[in-house]
Amino acid sequence: MSSVPDLLAEAWKSLRFHARRSILTMLGIAWGIATVVLLLAYGAGLESGVLVALKAFGTDVIYVFPGRTSQQAGGEKAGKRIQLQLEDAEAIQTTVPLIKAVSPEVSSQYKIAYGSRSQDYEVSAVYPVFGRMRHIEMAEGRWLDEADLVEHSRVAVLGADVKQRLFSGRPAIGDSVRIGGISFEVIGILRKKVQDTDRPDSQRIYIPFSTMSQLRDTQYLSMIAVESEAGGDHIQVVHQIRTRLGERLGFRPTDRRAIFIWDVQEDLEEVGIITGSLKVLLGFIGALTLTIGGVGVMNIMLVSVMQRTREIGTQKSLGARQRHILTQFLAEALLITFAGGVLGMSFAFAITTLLGPLPLWSAILGEEAREADLYLRIDWATLIASTTILTVVGLAAGLWPAIRAARLDPVEALRYE
Repeated sequence: MSSVPDLLAEAWKSLRFHARRSILTMLGIAWGIATVVLLLAYGAGLESGVLVALKAFGTDVIYVFPGRTSQQAGGEKAGKRIQLQLEDAEAIQTTVPLIKAVSPEVSSQYKIAYGSRSQDYEVSAVYPVFGRMRHIEMAEGRWLDEADLVEHSRVAVLGADVKQRLFSGRPAIGDSVRIGGISFEVIGILRKKVQDTDRPDSQRIYIPFSTMSQLRDTQYLSMIAVESEAGGDHIQVVHQIRTRLGERLGFRPTDRRAIFIWDVQEDLEEVGIITGSLKVLLGFIGALTLTIGGVGVMNIMLVSVMQRTREIGTQKSLGARQRHILTQFLAEALLITFAGGVLGMSFAFAITTLLGPLPLWSAILGEEAREADLYLRIDWATLIASTTILTVVGLAAGLWPAIRAARLDPVEALRYE
């Protein structure tokens, strides 16, 4: 049996002999595989763009919000208002396994003033660990620290939009703003990032949780942010949070309206399923286009078998077995398929390089969200999927002609005109 290099050399010689026909067939394959790659790249870019907005809230963070009961519990009628307190946040951290960190939050709307400029913004009081939990990045200055919390420091971290509205192009770090009539030193400016919410970080002000008591009563919390251990069972953590708070606050753990829980990881998984299904659909559409090129390969191989019937008869009369003929013609089909595939992938890479980002978040949030737009990403997963589809099409296109060639009767083949 011929070695692989010999098979490829014979296949290349045959393709060169019918160069024009081979090139046209390769172009059909190139167009098909370029379509597959670009569609899969579009799906990967869309997934990445959608996940950017979700990951801005943290990847292992669970948010707990107060609500009202919808089920009777402990002798109380449905409709009881559930309010969260600092002790509840501490109970979650000490009694629920797989909890990495907890931060209470109290938020209120205040008039923020600097000089003659003022604007209403939401002020959120949190623990310093909240910044790490949320992957908050600083454009200038620093985030809140433990000393700020212990000393009840009147310090504030401004969102990018807040800084722009109050200070314009002037430096803000070290200067002061008035929150509810009380002066706070600006210690940091947040880096603006894409968030799919009506109240993004860029339009917020963060202060130490302990300092909020100088502005309002902090007995009841607006929210509790819970960071679970990476890779932990989020479903189990959420169940245990509901159970613990239900025991403390007198509601049934099955009552979904008593407290509202947003598990970011759950949303990330759901988005992954949706975009994964979309990528499968796009890959299938691309594969249909590639199949047209595969039909071209099959046709050229069937013509090749017909034209080389006497050659096949001669090879069989000299001792060639069916498997030798089969592998020879299958090698030709795969060679022309992969040559077209390389050409098509090169074309797809060129298109993604020249095309640039497609509008996604920038169409909603403006030019500042350009970095989260849809980039056609040709990653390893895309290349592996494309190569797999290409291989299947090449094998399917070349197998039938190869089988026909292998099954030719040598006597009839030698007599063929």
